[in-house]
Amino acid sequence: MTQAISPVFSNKVLFVSLGAWTVAQVLKVLIGLVKEKRLNLAYLFIMGKMPSSHAAIVCALATAIALRDGLASPTFAISAILAVVVMYDAAGVRQAVSDNAILLNRVLDELLKGKPEFEKHARELIGHTRLEVLVGALIGIGMALLFM
Repeated sequence: MTQAISPVFSNKVLFVSLGAWTVAQVLKVLIGLVKEKRLNLAYLFIMGKMPSSHAAIVCALATAIALRDGLASPTFAISAILAVVVMYDAAGVRQAVSDNAILLNRVLDELLKGKPEFEKHARELIGHTRLEVLVGALIGIGMALLFM
């Protein structure tokens, strides 16, 4: 069992990708600290906000694979397509869901004023702006270039 798991701990591509995700999540905490003047460790685990950890992890993965296997490799092609889909989803589909949740919550606030049994709101922070995705992508690419 140990022999089967031990290669995972030497997988540089995996650790560079997870490192990029970690950097992006820690940056969310630091940006929140500057903006809100308080430490909010919940930002370590949230989706949304600056920068996109989704973009960071998939761009680190694709860049690390490109550096290790080359741009012509099937593994790079798979990781690049995955990165495009994830970033499109983060900035497109999920951002639209966020916008709709904000609107829905405003409508619910007006319709259900004074009815505490209906106080639950739709989660608004789901997607990313294009800038948040771009910054996340740059973090991922940078991490792979630095550590591969």
